[in-house]
Amino acid sequence: MVVEGKVTGITKFGAFVDLENGKTGMVHISEVAPTFVNDIKEHLKEGQVVKVKILSIGDDGKIGLSIKKALPPQNNAGNRQHKSPDRAPRQHTSPSSYEWQPARQSESASFEDMLSKFKQTSDEKISNLKRTNDSRRGASRRGNSSKQ
Repeated sequence: MVVEGKVTGITKFGAFVDLENGKTGMVHISEVAPTFVNDIKEHLKEGQVVKVKILSIGDDGKIGLSIKKALPPQNNAGNRQHKSPDRAPRQHTSPSSYEWQPARQSESASFEDMLSKFKQTSDEKISNLKRTNDSRRGASRRGNSSKQ
């Protein structure tokens, strides 16, 4: 359920929000925005009215809230990666962003075929990563030699 509330307190780990029914809930810092939040005060101010989704109500009465899940779907879905306007977009993808996806097109592929395809894909990714790292090291070497 999505309701409105007023931010009454901000801590380094989240924000406390007074709800319409007189109860107080907490928005964890990970539930403030669809992007990474380093400083919660950059996103919220005390006294600010926000829409929150009620995630949970514990046996002890604690209410877990989310601001990012109360956002409309188009604002919530595509903004997973922090984007800074003054930085150029990355040219390569970090190894941690690769996701394993099961082969859907050929359900009848043998284990050996799947293993071979995995090895080929893995080798390509490692090669790309090495190429990227080598080009960075080369640039730093060239920069250091011109200073001497």
